[in-house]
Amino acid sequence: MLIKEPKFEISVMNKSQYPKNKLPQIVLAGKSNVGKSSFVNSLLNRKSLARTSSAPGKTRQINFYNMDEKFYFVDLPGYGYSEMSKAEQKRVGDSIETYLRNSKNINLVILLVDIRHNPTENDRMMMDYIKSTGHRYIVVTSKADKIAKTKVQSYVDKIAEILEVDNDLIFAYSSETKFNRDLIWEVLEESLSIRD
Repeated sequence: MLIKEPKFEISVMNKSQYPKNKLPQIVLAGKSNVGKSSFVNSLLNRKSLARTSSAPGKTRQINFYNMDEKFYFVDLPGYGYSEMSKAEQKRVGDSIETYLRNSKNINLVILLVDIRHNPTENDRMMMDYIKSTGHRYIVVTSKADKIAKTKVQSYVDKIAEILEVDNDLIFAYSSETKFNRDLIWEVLEESLSIRD
């Protein structure tokens, strides 16, 4: 898919602010610092469309990125950041839950987890929650360039087992090397074409 002019459109805090159009939405979920913004930037061959931060926990709103009026990438706030206050963690959690339950245009949810580490309790809770919504989903294991190529598949298999995800729904990825970039785009394009 050729995206010529991707753009940041809006950051929202509550459902009254969601875009009113019917564009399909591809949603990015994951803990703070898992690389969601880098994932978007690398898919689009852009350096700074999605704002990356060296400090985890910075993204606390839901960010909508418009892909040539074809679809949105929707970046949810990162979860599991320990320095966030309990009240702030609850607010972020509530905004994620409200969005996943109420947005009418969700096409696919992508859960990103760091390939180098076993999924956390928060990752498992998020995976279970995504499953409970009935949305189509895949898992992307980010930072695949940080481990030996010969070990990538075994790490992916382990994460799939922990998250109880079928192996055809989980993909290794590297924002640095663009490993599996074309494959991810194939999955996204297929999802967009089969939207109900």
